[in-house]
Amino acid sequence: MLRGALWVPAACALFAAPAAAQMENDLLDVFTVQVKPDKMAQFDALSKKIVTANRQNKGSDWIALAQEYGQGYTVRFVSTRPTFAAIEESGQAFMAAMNKAYGKAAAEQIFHDVDSCLVSTQSEIRRRRWELSSNVPANAGAMATMIGEARWVQTTIVHARPGQGQKVEEQMRAVKAANEKAATKVTVLVSQAVAGQTGTVYYVTTFRKSLGEIDTATPLAKLLGEEGYATFLKASSEAVLTTESTLSRLRPDWSNPAEPIVAAAPDFWRPKPVAASRTAKEEAPKGAAKKQ
Repeated sequence: MLRGALWVPAACALFAAPAAAQMENDLLDVFTVQVKPDKMAQFDALSKKIVTANRQNKGSDWIALAQEYGQGYTVRFVSTRPTFAAIEESGQAFMAAMNKAYGKAAAEQIFHDVDSCLVSTQSEIRRRRWELSSNVPANAGAMATMIGEARWVQTTIVHARPGQGQKVEEQMRAVKAANEKAATKVTVLVSQAVAGQTGTVYYVTTFRKSLGEIDTATPLAKLLGEEGYATFLKASSEAVLTTESTLSRLRPDWSNPAEPIVAAAPDFWRPKPVAASRTAKEEAPKGAAKKQ
C-alpha cells in the first residue's frame, strides 16, 4: 500500500548523522516507484497535495529523487530513522497530517489515485555503513548543508556474490583510505540493504552540486594507484555479481525536508510563489457609445 511506504518517511535530515554520532540516524527508509509515463502529470499533482498536508500539519519529512539517468520515470523517497520503531511512529505522524488536511475519506482517495499512477513499487531499509564511508561531514549541521546545497545524487549499486560481502568491503575500505588521503576531499556515503532486497547489496552515494563536479572527480585508477587498482579489479571480478550506476535529480516540489536542509538553500527548497501579473483593464475610448 502506497501510504505505508512512499509517504511514511519522516526524518530530521536526509543522511543527517555524522560518523562521530552514527547511532543517531543509522537507517535509511527508501521507497522507489516507477511512474506510468502517461500518468506523470497526475502523479505530480497528487505528490504536491501530500507534501502540502505534511508541511502544514507537522507530518513527516522526506527527500525526493527523480532518476534522470537509469530506468526512466523512477522516483525515490528517502529519509533517515534512528530505529525501526521510529519508522512506525513516523507513519502515524504522516497519517495524522493527511487526515487533518483532507479528512479520512479524501486521504484514502488520494492514496488510491497515486497507486493508479504507478507501474511498480519497492520498499527498502538500508543501514549506514559509516566505517566504509569517507570524508563524512563533522556534524549534523554540516551534513544538512551538504545535502541542502546539492542538486544531484550519484549512486553506484553493488550486488555482491553470495558469501563475498567481506571481500567487497575490503575493497571499499581501500577506496575509503585513498579518498581520505586525496588532496580534494569528496564525501562518499556507503549503506547496505537490510530489508527489501535480495542478497547482499551496497549503495555508494555522492551528493553533487552540479553534473560538472563529476568531470573533476579523480578516476579510481589514479586514486588507488596501479597496484591498488589491479587488486581492486581482481577482487571485484571475484566478489561482485553486478553493478548499476544512476544519477538522480533532487526534487524539492516532491520533498518535505527538515529545516536545516531548507536553510542551506531556501530559494531552492522553498521557492516563493510567482506573483500573478496584473492584467491591465481595457478602457473604452472616451466618448464611445455603450452597446445596448
